Order: sequence, then C-alpha cells, then structure tokens
Amino acid sequence: MLFGPEGVGKSHLAHGWAEARQALPLDRQTPDPEAAAGRAVLLEDVDQGMDDEALFHLINMAGREGASLLMTAREAPAAWRAGLPDLRSRLNALFVAEMEAPDDEVLEGVLRKFFRERNIRPPKDVYPYLLRRMERSIPYAREIVRRLDEAADDEQRPISRTLARQILDNDMENLDLFD
Repeated sequence: MLFGPEGVGKSHLAHGWAEARQALPLDRQTPDPEAAAGRAVLLEDVDQGMDDEALFHLINMAGREGASLLMTAREAPAAWRAGLPDLRSRLNALFVAEMEAPDDEVLEGVLRKFFRERNIRPPKDVYPYLLRRMERSIPYAREIVRRLDEAADDEQRPISRTLARQILDNDMENLDLFD
C-alpha cells in the first residue's frame, strides 16, 4: 500500500511497478477478482470507495503463489471504514509506505525536468524563488512551468524571477476571490 496526498507520485511509482510486473490494473468501481487470480494487480485510489467484499477477496488472493497486489490511496488503511471485521484485520496487516509532499530537493528536480521537457533553461535564481513560494505538489510544479512558458511566449520575454512573481501573485489574487 502506497498512501499520501494527491500529487506526490504514488501513481507514477505504482505504474512503474505494474509495468515491471505486467500487472493487471483493476477499476476500483468494478473490480474483477476472478481476472486477478494468480496475477500481479494494481488497484488505485482504494480509499475513494470500493466494495468491502471485493477488496477482502483481492487482498486474500494476493497471498497466493504468483499473485501480488499494490494499492494506492490518500489515507492510511487504518483510517478507512471497513464493514467486514475480517477486512479490518487484513487492512491492519498490510505493508504500508507513506509518501509525503516533495521536499525542496525533489521539487527542484521535478521543476528542472518539466523545464527541460519544454527546452527551457531558466536562470538559476528562478528555482529557489519558486520553491519558497509555490504549492508543494508535482501537479502544481507542472502547471507553474506550463504557465511560465505560455506567459513568456505571449509576452515575448524570457522566463525570470519577475515573470515567476507575476504568475504567483496572480494565483494569490485569485485565491482572494473566494474569501
């Protein structure tokens, strides 16, 4: 079980695992335990609603030879409601890894990757400026790079701290609209 807030890379890791194991991705809304028998299985966002009995059977099947199960969720299994007492005991026995929001080193690496993908080389002072002020998530890092790229193109100017400040200030102004 991988759990943690949205945007920390759970799905990215889970899909890498699934690819390496040729795992069957199951839809949590309509899981098919029969199709999962004896296979590696990926089940995402389990805490967002799933049939207790199907989950119970999938966890049990994962213990059989040739089978495995990787699940992702935002909350730890200990916090989930479980209508079946046997499911509760299975959830409590899972191997669990918590993924936290990215630290500065990881977030800077992600920003660099997203800039590289767009063939952008911003000045070095842009990174610490963004890291001190931006939301700490990978989806937001992707979004801020996209917006910087588009703003630089629209205004025919290079990406800089000044442009980053304008983008981030605009975000703060938009937040005030909802107060």
